[in-house]
Amino acid sequence: MAADKQNEAKVSPTDENKENSPGGGLGLEILQVIKESQQQHGLRHGDYQRYRGYCSRRLRRLRKTLGFKMGNRHKFVGKKITVEMISDSRYLLIVLMEAERAWSYAMQLKQEANTEPRKRFHLLARLRKAAKHSERLEKLCESQRVDAKTKLEAQAYTAYLTGMVEFELQEWKRAMEAFNKCKTIYEKLASAFTEEMAMLYRQRVDEISPNIRYCAYNIGDQNAINDLMQMRLTGGGGGMMAEKLETLITQARTKQAATMSEVEWRGRTVPVKIDKARIFLLGLADNEAAIAQTANEDTKEHLYETLLAECRDTIQAVREELKTEAKQRDRSSEAESGKVSNMQFLHSYLTYIKLCTLVKRNESMAHTLQAKLKEPQVDEKRGPRPQDLIRLYDIILQSLAELSTLQGLEDDHTFQKEVSLKTLVYKAYRCFFIAQSYVLVKKWSEALVLYERVLKYAKEVQSKAKGFNNSLKDLPDVQELIAEVNAEKYSLQAAAILDTDEAVEAPTQSQVKDITPLCDRLDTFRLDSTLVGKQPNLVNFPPDFQPIPCKPLFFDLALNHVAFPPLDDKVEQKGKGGLTGYFKNIFGFGS
Repeated sequence: MAADKQNEAKVSPTDENKENSPGGGLGLEILQVIKESQQQHGLRHGDYQRYRGYCSRRLRRLRKTLGFKMGNRHKFVGKKITVEMISDSRYLLIVLMEAERAWSYAMQLKQEANTEPRKRFHLLARLRKAAKHSERLEKLCESQRVDAKTKLEAQAYTAYLTGMVEFELQEWKRAMEAFNKCKTIYEKLASAFTEEMAMLYRQRVDEISPNIRYCAYNIGDQNAINDLMQMRLTGGGGGMMAEKLETLITQARTKQAATMSEVEWRGRTVPVKIDKARIFLLGLADNEAAIAQTANEDTKEHLYETLLAECRDTIQAVREELKTEAKQRDRSSEAESGKVSNMQFLHSYLTYIKLCTLVKRNESMAHTLQAKLKEPQVDEKRGPRPQDLIRLYDIILQSLAELSTLQGLEDDHTFQKEVSLKTLVYKAYRCFFIAQSYVLVKKWSEALVLYERVLKYAKEVQSKAKGFNNSLKDLPDVQELIAEVNAEKYSLQAAAILDTDEAVEAPTQSQVKDITPLCDRLDTFRLDSTLVGKQPNLVNFPPDFQPIPCKPLFFDLALNHVAFPPLDDKVEQKGKGGLTGYFKNIFGFGS
């Protein structure tokens, strides 16, 4: 809330000062106001709900400041701003905030409509509401009290929201007309004002250009698809257009998929019967070309992720088909001929594409990190380290290990040699960055041994790569690595010599310090200033354990071997039982 008030305090006086504009009327920087508000209140992260709350709070404050209240707390009394009431630019700002509040609610519902389709009806209602508010703003700006620039901006804003409504309704022709009107006005404004304002207008033109191309394509302009693909490479068409552009590309590939029936790989032709696989294989060349043309690293990473996601989905569809094929084979009890089936070979081909794409993506990330690693670190923040590159090359080597185990390629010796050669190249680079990580911690001997291992891998690659020039053209240059390793070895030897000289001088000072306590060196005289300090080293505390004799334990081992004398004559014999024995005992006869 405090931030909202500070922002309003910053913008509103500017709007009031524009009353004495060169045109002699009220002025309101419509595009600048909404762009600043959107960036500061949630739209930088796509949080439309937060921006809608900000618009509501700002509307409340504006109405309170201007005394333009809608009744009281007990009763609502609706009021409309008329042309006669416009004595302050903040009245125009009220209508603008109402349109922005409705638009942000519509965009919030658009995000939620992906999982709840019924919210699309509410989305259209809020978009129409936003367009209605913008039309009110345009009519208010037709007053003589408003300057010409504000009138043009109001017309462009109305055209933009009208185009959004028609775009959602898939009325392509009317949407294109509205967007073209908006684009024309902003281009004229950009050519008439300062560079700072012109940049803001051009940014809005860049935002709506993909929408215009998309409308043109849906009307029937087939050339527009090329412009859309180019915008996709440059990172344009974000937000509302991103999903529609991906859907458009998928639809175009689906139409072409009917003509594709087979694919050839490693000298074998495989029929492609799954539609998802056909669509993916048709777009594979376009995706690879798009990645090759893209210079922006973020866009390239996004394209790689998109390609990998499509590949995983296609592999899953082929895997499901493989399960069905295995069940049919079990029922028919056919004997295995030893040859890999067409469906399994197609699965291997798609897995090969996925693993090769993973290798290329990680290699691209490694090149970016290497460039950053060579740059001097200006700030103290943690920059890239050799350990980060080691992790990337570990993933590359893991992907190459999976490549060598693909079904149907076990007997393809040429393929296996290519994979083993690629493995040697990436092992050399991995070993190089491991050596650099040891250099950082001054482990010179380990680093030198690893550099020698890099040279060994590189020379082995050079000796084996004579017959694989075409298949290994995309690999990193090993000759550059050899030259870099030789340079690093000389630097390493110099650093090791300097470090050794420092290490020889260091013990002379450390020998003076003795950690022996005073009680153990009473016979040796030495001036020790620590004895009169706060922590004198007098005795070992806690004291060390000393061995002492323990109490002996006695065990009677002879008891089990002693034979005791018989005691039968000492044991009292009991008399016979019965009445006779009883009387004998009484009269003493039995004793």
